Amino acid sequence: MSDEPSPGPPPSQPEPSAESRERVPKLLEVMRCVGSGTDPRTALDRIRETAAALTGARYAAIGVTAEDGERLADFSQHGTGHGQHGIGHGQHGTDFLRHGPDETADHRTGPAEHPPPRGSLGVPIRVRGEVLGTLRLADKRGGEPFDEEDLVLARVLAAEAGIALGNARLYEAARQRERWIDGSVAVTTALLSGDDTDDALQVVAEQARRLSGAAAGVVLLPVDGGGLEIAAVSAPRPPESLGTVVPPSSGIATELLAGRSVRVDDAATDPRLADGLARAYGPTLLLPLCSDGRVLGGLVMARARGERPFTRAERDLADGFAAQAALALMVAEAQRDRERLAVLEDRDRIARDLHDLVIQRLFATGMLLADAQRGAAVAEVGDGVGRAVDGLDVTIQEIRSAVFALRQPAEEPSGLRTRVQREIAMAAVPLGFTPAHRWVGPVDSAVGETTGKNLIAALREALSNAFRHAGASRIEVVVDATVTLPDGRPGVRLTVADDGVGLRTGGRRSGLRNLERRAESLGGASRTGPGIGPDGAGTTVVWEAPY
Repeated sequence: MSDEPSPGPPPSQPEPSAESRERVPKLLEVMRCVGSGTDPRTALDRIRETAAALTGARYAAIGVTAEDGERLADFSQHGTGHGQHGIGHGQHGTDFLRHGPDETADHRTGPAEHPPPRGSLGVPIRVRGEVLGTLRLADKRGGEPFDEEDLVLARVLAAEAGIALGNARLYEAARQRERWIDGSVAVTTALLSGDDTDDALQVVAEQARRLSGAAAGVVLLPVDGGGLEIAAVSAPRPPESLGTVVPPSSGIATELLAGRSVRVDDAATDPRLADGLARAYGPTLLLPLCSDGRVLGGLVMARARGERPFTRAERDLADGFAAQAALALMVAEAQRDRERLAVLEDRDRIARDLHDLVIQRLFATGMLLADAQRGAAVAEVGDGVGRAVDGLDVTIQEIRSAVFALRQPAEEPSGLRTRVQREIAMAAVPLGFTPAHRWVGPVDSAVGETTGKNLIAALREALSNAFRHAGASRIEVVVDATVTLPDGRPGVRLTVADDGVGLRTGGRRSGLRNLERRAESLGGASRTGPGIGPDGAGTTVVWEAPY
């Protein structure tokens, strides 16, 4: 037998007090509330009320810190008492954060210059090691200080608050990512759908504004000379800034063109944005549209003055959105290049056919008619044949002009007349006929570059609408540089009239709205009226702007 003494009974553990046993069901109820996926605000309210009840505090508060850690994103309180004033959250929560707790220290300690009220208790609310807020209690009933058991209870409840906040933030982050992904899909679809490029850029601006909660979304595109032009704007009011060029001397343009993002705390006071366009905005995010090392433009998301700044998570999501939009822009550009190449090849083929076949046959027919005219015995017949020969000569000259226009390089610098002719010649391919056109006044010398560029875009849109929607058999184009606008300024007026089916009731108006936006951005206007068909059939589009 062993000589070792047999072990005695284990030492008795102290029995939990009746008060502690009463607290357990309430703690379990809080845990059930948090675990059931209840709305985080409801869960925090329950935690706060339970903390006050279990510790005997007359006052309880929970403050949730913002991303910068310098202010409160949310603050709620329960109960009243003189401790309420000692740990008040102040204008931006600085008082509450300054009295922020350190659970390893005495729970009544704080900075010497701002001591917390006697009988207060505070514990941090942590999520995966990161402090997201504070649970504070004050004014224990009976005037007694909080004891260690109160501190343990507060820590348990703060842990539950951390779980509720963590779950809520994860859920909101997932929803945010889903919204940004949906927005990226909408942008990609718009850019690759083959619709008007300006409409697609408008979709980019609108999605950027909606997803970021901004007051304005802006798309910038590079221009010759190194600046950035405002190509699309989404804002509550009509975009007067459309077409404005940010000069290359601007620090913002330099940063974006170099492929670097810019974050501005207040656009109205930042010296890099010291112009009238930025005065109405506050926190602003400017992102380059980069793909494969190439800067395709810039994307601006501007919030109203006084709004909260962009969080780190929002900036990351916006970066991904801008990268996806840039990739879609590049793919859409490649798609348009392929389509343009196909059109150019088709134009070259048509030019060869016109020159080698049509003109030769017309010339041969004219010679036959000339011989017939000389041998005609009746004078009236000879006169008729002569008129036919003259008509053939005019037709041959018109065809030769068309051949020259078809073969003219698109990149060759040219005046406004030549560019208008080029657009008309390109439209003749899908239309099957060449629209009639004429000029009034000094079109090339009077119309400035910005107005001329927008006029060409308006002409392209009007001819495209006539081809795709009007079913016209006759189109007349007039460019008049002698008009006087309603406000007395000299201007240029583009008129495109057809004899098609006219505007359909309930049909899409995106193209016409785009014409209006372009004209209004220059201080002009755009309107529609009856066409040139019988009884006004068809549509007339009038676009005008100052020089």
